Amino acid sequence: MEHGFAKLSRGPEAFATILQAMGVPDPYLMARLTILIELLGGFAVIVGAFVAIVSVPMTAVRLVAVFKVHLPYGFSSIKLLAVTASGAKFGPVGYEINLLYIACLAALVLGGPGPFALDRLIADVFSNHLRHSNFVALRDEKDVGDVGRTLPITK
Repeated sequence: MEHGFAKLSRGPEAFATILQAMGVPDPYLMARLTILIELLGGFAVIVGAFVAIVSVPMTAVRLVAVFKVHLPYGFSSIKLLAVTASGAKFGPVGYEINLLYIACLAALVLGGPGPFALDRLIADVFSNHLRHSNFVALRDEKDVGDVGRTLPITK
């Protein structure tokens, strides 16, 4: 979410100008979509809602960042250039952190919802609703009646 807030605070037009300089098609639309994906997707991941769905566009945004921005700077996300009296000076960030974000999204999707995730709550609500419907699978023999019982074979 922080990436989306940073882009939003500078204005979508400022980010669109950067995208235009990088050759991204329809930069004003893409700037707004990227901000929206980072804000809503980040919020969805935090509360654990629709994680598998929002992970797809979030991964796409991260991959674009890798190939359009960070790839020329190498893998490492920390490039110490110098240490001065005012503090450490760092160079451009590599693609390491984007791969970490993508790996985290994959882990969240593959691991499934945790006990406090909204996805778990939503699944439990639907599961309980279906359990009390007329379309429930037969649980024990008394529900079956004559169906499924073996009948004696007479000769």
